[in-house]
Amino acid sequence: MANATTGQAPSRRIIRFGVFDFDLKTGELRKHGLLIKLQGQPVDVLAMLLEHPGEVVTREDLQKRLWPADVYVDFELSLNAAVKRLRAALGDSADTPRFVETLSRRGYRFVAPISLISEPPSPLAPAQASPIEEAAPAAAEILLEETPPAPARRRILPWVVAGTMAAIAFVALLLVWRATRPVSQPLMKLSLDLPDFAITSTI
Repeated sequence: MANATTGQAPSRRIIRFGVFDFDLKTGELRKHGLLIKLQGQPVDVLAMLLEHPGEVVTREDLQKRLWPADVYVDFELSLNAAVKRLRAALGDSADTPRFVETLSRRGYRFVAPISLISEPPSPLAPAQASPIEEAAPAAAEILLEETPPAPARRRILPWVVAGTMAAIAFVALLLVWRATRPVSQPLMKLSLDLPDFAITSTI
């Protein structure tokens, strides 16, 4: 029955032995976390043996658990078949048992060490957000509203591009002009011929 106060289902009881995990509530057997296909009477036999680890579970007790009093079957044959299927799933052997030991004319006993694992209860309803989690989106909205808009880069970028292009064009025109302007002629050399009478010698 679910807990009405916390809204959670009761914790699951899982028994671990070797590389196997057995869920007493669901009857699921897993090996290394992988589900093993095992149903019906073998599961009931395993559950009863795990409920009494190290103790002898008589064939009569198994008969009462597996078959109602008003059901008439070949009990010996059916029980032997169920135990055989259980051993096959566990990779166990009747001659050298690691898990299920046969006690002749008495019953069976689970001989491997086990450990009980209780998983945390699963929530039945979505958990409510904490006040901090609820306040976080509101705070983010306030920060977004108070943050000033970033400079309009799209408006500035065309001016920067236009200025750069103009500078490049100016430099190109200057280079073309310097390359195509005519070479200046050398200045004419002026010479003054003085008349002979202006040249006198000093004796």
